[in-house]
Amino acid sequence: MSKILIVDDSPVDIQNLQNILMDAGHLVTVATSGADGVAKAKAGQPDIILMDVNMPGLDGFSAARQLTQDAGTKKIPVVFVTGKDQKADRVFAQMLGAKGFVTKPYTADQILSQI
Repeated sequence: MSKILIVDDSPVDIQNLQNILMDAGHLVTVATSGADGVAKAKAGQPDIILMDVNMPGLDGFSAARQLTQDAGTKKIPVVFVTGKDQKADRVFAQMLGAKGFVTKPYTADQILSQI
């Protein structure tokens, strides 16, 4: 059982991810913005973070950058779960140290294979 932080501003995507992860026996915490995700990652020290890219305010790429630059959170793996599917997005995610990149729409198997 892993502690997983979902960072997404879409209630539908949050619910879908929660269902997949909780059905697989994982503990799930939710943040609805990049800033909230960074704060919850620092406080809760999840085993992995599933993060959207397109969010108002602090987007997923910026939030991931903050997490990788913080000594307390830099070792937490970040997997982007996003509608962005350009090669440049994937390359940028890798440059930020992302451990995975899943495009929406996704299957439960695609999500669980990242955990």
